[in-house]
Amino acid sequence: MNNVKDIFSQQAAGYAQYRPNTPQELYDHLLGLVKGFDMAWDCGTGNGQVAIVLAGHFKTVYATDISQKQLDNAVQAPNIIYKLERAEQTSLPADSVDLITVAQAIHWFDFGPFYNEVQRVAKDGAIIAAWTYILLQVDNGPIDEIVNNIYVDILGLYWDKERKYVDERYQTIPFPFEELEAPVCYNRVRWTAEQLKGYLNTWSSAGHFKAKHGHSPVDLIAEQLEKHWKSNELKEVIFPIFMRIGRIVK
Repeated sequence: MNNVKDIFSQQAAGYAQYRPNTPQELYDHLLGLVKGFDMAWDCGTGNGQVAIVLAGHFKTVYATDISQKQLDNAVQAPNIIYKLERAEQTSLPADSVDLITVAQAIHWFDFGPFYNEVQRVAKDGAIIAAWTYILLQVDNGPIDEIVNNIYVDILGLYWDKERKYVDERYQTIPFPFEELEAPVCYNRVRWTAEQLKGYLNTWSSAGHFKAKHGHSPVDLIAEQLEKHWKSNELKEVIFPIFMRIGRIVK
Protein backbone atom coordinates (compact mmCIF):
# COMPACT_ATOMS: atom_id res chain seq x y z
CA MET A 1 0.00 0.00 0.00
CA ASN A 2 1.37 3.43 -0.93
CA ASN A 3 2.31 6.01 1.68
CA VAL A 4 -0.37 8.46 2.79
CA LYS A 5 -0.27 11.98 1.37
CA ASP A 6 -1.66 14.55 3.79
CA ILE A 7 -1.16 17.86 2.04
CA PHE A 8 -4.27 19.74 3.16
CA SER A 9 -3.86 19.92 6.94
CA GLN A 10 -2.01 23.24 6.77
CA GLN A 11 -4.84 24.73 4.71
CA ALA A 12 -7.72 23.21 6.68
CA ALA A 13 -9.29 26.49 7.82
CA GLY A 14 -9.11 28.01 4.34
CA TYR A 15 -10.41 24.79 2.84
CA ALA A 16 -13.50 24.98 5.05
CA GLN A 17 -14.05 28.64 4.17
CA TYR A 18 -13.40 28.73 0.44
CA ARG A 19 -13.88 25.30 -1.11
CA PRO A 20 -17.08 25.30 -3.23
CA ASN A 21 -20.01 23.10 -2.30
CA THR A 22 -21.51 20.39 -4.49
CA PRO A 23 -24.72 21.37 -6.34
CA GLN A 24 -27.99 19.80 -5.22
CA GLU A 25 -28.65 18.33 -8.66
CA LEU A 26 -25.68 16.00 -8.21
CA TYR A 27 -27.03 14.73 -4.89
CA ASP A 28 -30.51 14.33 -6.36
CA HIS A 29 -29.11 12.17 -9.14
CA LEU A 30 -27.25 9.90 -6.72
CA LEU A 31 -30.15 9.61 -4.30
CA GLY A 32 -32.29 8.40 -7.17
CA LEU A 33 -29.88 5.52 -7.78
CA VAL A 34 -29.41 4.11 -4.27
CA LYS A 35 -31.48 1.17 -3.04
CA GLY A 36 -31.23 1.82 0.70
CA PHE A 37 -30.58 4.65 3.10
CA ASP A 38 -29.06 2.97 6.14
CA MET A 39 -25.41 3.96 5.69
CA ALA A 40 -23.40 6.30 3.49
CA TRP A 41 -19.60 6.48 3.53
CA ASP A 42 -18.11 9.85 2.58
CA CYS A 43 -14.48 9.06 1.92
CA GLY A 44 -11.93 11.88 2.01
CA THR A 45 -14.60 13.96 3.71
CA GLY A 46 -12.37 16.96 4.46
CA ASN A 47 -14.52 19.41 6.39
CA GLY A 48 -17.69 17.38 5.88
CA GLN A 49 -19.29 19.40 3.07
CA VAL A 50 -20.74 16.27 1.49
CA ALA A 51 -21.31 14.40 4.74
CA ILE A 52 -23.65 17.05 6.12
CA VAL A 53 -25.87 16.84 3.04
CA LEU A 54 -25.96 13.05 3.13
CA ALA A 55 -26.87 13.23 6.82
CA GLY A 56 -30.25 14.59 5.77
CA HIS A 57 -31.01 11.39 3.86
CA PHE A 58 -29.21 8.47 5.54
CA LYS A 59 -29.60 7.02 9.02
CA THR A 60 -25.83 7.12 9.48
CA VAL A 61 -23.02 8.82 7.59
CA TYR A 62 -19.52 7.45 8.14
CA ALA A 63 -17.04 10.14 7.12
CA THR A 64 -13.31 9.47 6.92
CA ASP A 65 -10.21 11.53 6.28
CA ILE A 66 -6.48 11.28 6.97
CA SER A 67 -6.23 14.88 8.21
CA GLN A 68 -7.17 15.52 11.82
CA LYS A 69 -7.08 19.26 11.17
CA GLN A 70 -9.65 18.85 8.42
CA LEU A 71 -11.87 16.82 10.74
CA ASP A 72 -11.46 19.45 13.45
CA ASN A 73 -13.08 21.92 11.03
CA ALA A 74 -15.86 19.53 10.00
CA VAL A 75 -19.52 20.46 10.33
CA GLN A 76 -21.28 18.32 12.92
CA ALA A 77 -24.55 16.37 12.96
CA PRO A 78 -25.81 13.68 15.36
CA ASN A 79 -25.80 10.97 12.69
CA ILE A 80 -22.33 11.71 11.25
CA ILE A 81 -19.45 9.58 12.54
CA TYR A 82 -16.11 11.21 11.74
CA LYS A 83 -13.07 8.94 11.74
CA LEU A 84 -9.38 9.54 11.17
CA GLU A 85 -8.87 6.64 8.78
CA ARG A 86 -7.32 5.84 5.43
CA ALA A 87 -9.61 5.26 2.49
CA GLU A 88 -7.92 1.93 1.95
CA GLN A 89 -8.53 0.59 5.47
CA THR A 90 -11.55 1.53 7.58
CA SER A 91 -13.43 0.22 10.59
CA LEU A 92 -16.66 -0.14 8.63
CA PRO A 93 -18.43 -3.50 8.88
CA ALA A 94 -18.57 -5.66 5.78
CA ASP A 95 -21.66 -5.38 3.56
CA SER A 96 -22.93 -2.29 5.38
CA VAL A 97 -22.82 0.69 3.00
CA ASP A 98 -25.49 1.84 0.53
CA LEU A 99 -23.64 4.81 -1.00
CA ILE A 100 -19.94 5.68 -1.20
CA THR A 101 -19.02 9.23 -2.14
CA VAL A 102 -15.58 10.66 -2.91
CA ALA A 103 -15.51 14.38 -3.69
CA GLN A 104 -12.29 15.83 -5.11
CA ALA A 105 -10.20 13.15 -3.41
CA ILE A 106 -10.07 9.81 -5.21
CA HIS A 107 -7.02 10.82 -7.26
CA TRP A 108 -5.00 10.76 -4.01
CA PHE A 109 -5.97 7.17 -3.17
CA ASP A 110 -4.11 3.92 -3.71
CA PHE A 111 -6.65 2.59 -6.19
CA GLY A 112 -6.22 -1.17 -5.76
CA PRO A 113 -6.46 -1.32 -1.94
CA PHE A 114 -9.21 1.31 -1.93
CA TYR A 115 -11.37 -0.62 -4.37
CA ASN A 116 -10.80 -3.78 -2.32
CA GLU A 117 -12.12 -1.90 0.71
CA VAL A 118 -15.09 -0.65 -1.31
CA GLN A 119 -15.96 -4.22 -2.28
CA ARG A 120 -15.67 -5.31 1.34
CA VAL A 121 -17.89 -2.66 2.94
CA ALA A 122 -20.48 -2.13 0.20
CA LYS A 123 -23.80 -3.89 0.05
CA ASP A 124 -24.61 -5.72 -3.15
CA GLY A 125 -25.97 -3.11 -5.55
CA ALA A 126 -24.52 -0.15 -3.64
CA ILE A 127 -23.49 2.98 -5.52
CA ILE A 128 -20.04 4.55 -5.65
CA ALA A 129 -19.60 8.07 -7.00
CA ALA A 130 -16.39 10.06 -7.39
CA TRP A 131 -16.35 13.61 -8.70
CA THR A 132 -13.99 16.47 -9.29
CA TYR A 133 -14.27 20.06 -10.39
CA ILE A 134 -11.83 21.31 -12.99
CA LEU A 135 -10.35 24.77 -13.43
CA LEU A 136 -12.88 27.49 -12.66
CA GLN A 137 -14.29 29.93 -15.19
CA VAL A 138 -15.19 33.58 -14.65
CA ASP A 139 -15.37 35.75 -17.75
CA ASN A 140 -13.88 33.93 -20.75
CA GLY A 141 -11.47 36.85 -20.80
CA PRO A 142 -8.69 38.46 -18.76
CA ILE A 143 -9.61 36.94 -15.38
CA ASP A 144 -9.66 33.43 -16.82
CA GLU A 145 -6.27 34.17 -18.38
CA ILE A 146 -4.90 35.26 -14.99
CA VAL A 147 -6.21 32.10 -13.32
CA ASN A 148 -4.77 29.96 -16.10
CA ASN A 149 -1.45 31.76 -15.68
CA ILE A 150 -1.16 30.86 -12.01
CA TYR A 151 -2.43 27.32 -12.65
CA VAL A 152 -0.03 26.50 -15.49
CA ASP A 153 2.85 28.97 -15.63
CA ILE A 154 3.41 29.78 -11.96
CA LEU A 155 2.34 26.54 -10.28
CA GLY A 156 2.77 24.00 -13.07
CA LEU A 157 5.83 22.42 -11.46
CA TYR A 158 4.26 22.43 -7.99
CA TRP A 159 1.30 20.17 -8.70
CA ASP A 160 1.54 16.59 -7.45
CA LYS A 161 1.55 13.95 -10.18
CA GLU A 162 -1.96 12.85 -9.18
CA ARG A 163 -3.34 16.17 -10.44
CA LYS A 164 -3.32 14.77 -13.96
CA TYR A 165 -6.42 12.74 -13.13
CA VAL A 166 -8.29 15.99 -12.41
CA ASP A 167 -7.07 17.61 -15.62
CA GLU A 168 -8.27 14.48 -17.44
CA ARG A 169 -11.69 14.87 -15.79
CA TYR A 170 -11.37 11.52 -13.97
CA GLN A 171 -11.82 9.69 -17.25
CA THR A 172 -8.46 7.93 -16.86
CA ILE A 173 -8.78 6.69 -13.28
CA PRO A 174 -9.36 2.94 -12.98
CA PHE A 175 -13.00 2.31 -12.11
CA PRO A 176 -13.79 -1.43 -11.85
CA PHE A 177 -17.55 -1.18 -11.40
CA GLU A 178 -20.69 -1.46 -13.47
CA GLU A 179 -20.53 2.07 -14.80
CA LEU A 180 -23.63 4.26 -14.90
CA GLU A 181 -24.25 7.44 -16.85
CA ALA A 182 -22.99 10.49 -15.00
CA PRO A 183 -24.28 14.02 -15.58
CA VAL A 184 -22.00 17.03 -15.97
CA CYS A 185 -22.91 19.56 -13.30
CA TYR A 186 -21.86 23.12 -12.57
CA ASN A 187 -21.35 24.79 -9.24
CA ARG A 188 -21.98 28.52 -9.49
CA VAL A 189 -20.99 30.98 -6.78
CA ARG A 190 -20.81 34.76 -6.58
CA TRP A 191 -17.47 35.82 -5.20
CA THR A 192 -15.35 38.87 -4.59
CA ALA A 193 -11.75 38.92 -5.76
CA GLU A 194 -10.66 38.28 -2.16
CA GLN A 195 -12.73 35.11 -2.06
CA LEU A 196 -11.18 33.94 -5.31
CA LYS A 197 -7.71 34.56 -3.91
CA GLY A 198 -8.66 32.69 -0.74
CA TYR A 199 -9.74 29.72 -2.83
CA LEU A 200 -6.56 29.75 -4.92
CA ASN A 201 -4.54 29.60 -1.71
CA THR A 202 -6.22 26.27 -0.85
CA TRP A 203 -4.66 24.59 -3.88
CA SER A 204 -2.16 21.92 -2.91
CA SER A 205 0.33 23.44 -5.36
CA ALA A 206 -0.01 26.80 -3.60
CA GLY A 207 0.96 25.11 -0.35
CA HIS A 208 4.01 23.55 -1.99
CA PHE A 209 5.00 26.91 -3.51
CA LYS A 210 4.68 28.72 -0.19
CA ALA A 211 6.72 26.07 1.61
CA LYS A 212 9.57 26.63 -0.85
CA HIS A 213 9.43 30.40 -1.35
CA GLY A 214 7.95 31.67 1.93
CA HIS A 215 5.07 33.57 0.34
CA SER A 216 1.82 32.83 -1.44
CA PRO A 217 1.88 32.45 -5.24
CA VAL A 218 -1.37 34.42 -5.28
CA ASP A 219 0.71 37.50 -4.41
CA LEU A 220 2.16 37.28 -7.92
CA ILE A 221 -1.20 37.81 -9.61
CA ALA A 222 -2.92 40.11 -7.09
CA GLU A 223 -2.07 43.40 -8.79
CA GLN A 224 -3.07 42.11 -12.21
CA LEU A 225 -6.33 40.73 -10.82
CA GLU A 226 -7.22 44.07 -9.22
CA LYS A 227 -7.13 45.73 -12.64
CA HIS A 228 -10.07 43.61 -13.78
CA TRP A 229 -11.97 42.99 -10.54
CA LYS A 230 -13.01 45.94 -8.38
CA SER A 231 -12.93 45.70 -4.60
CA ASN A 232 -16.14 44.16 -3.20
CA GLU A 233 -17.47 43.54 -6.72
CA LEU A 234 -19.29 40.22 -7.02
CA LYS A 235 -18.70 38.06 -10.07
CA GLU A 236 -20.09 34.65 -10.98
CA VAL A 237 -17.50 31.89 -10.69
CA ILE A 238 -18.32 28.58 -12.38
CA PHE A 239 -16.84 25.21 -11.42
CA PRO A 240 -17.53 22.46 -14.01
CA ILE A 241 -17.92 19.11 -12.22
CA PHE A 242 -17.14 15.74 -13.79
CA MET A 243 -17.88 12.41 -12.16
CA ARG A 244 -17.81 8.64 -12.38
CA ILE A 245 -20.69 6.57 -11.01
CA GLY A 246 -20.73 2.82 -10.58
CA ARG A 247 -22.92 0.08 -9.15
CA ILE A 248 -21.11 -2.48 -7.01
CA VAL A 249 -22.05 -6.05 -7.89
CA LYS A 250 -21.00 -8.78 -5.46
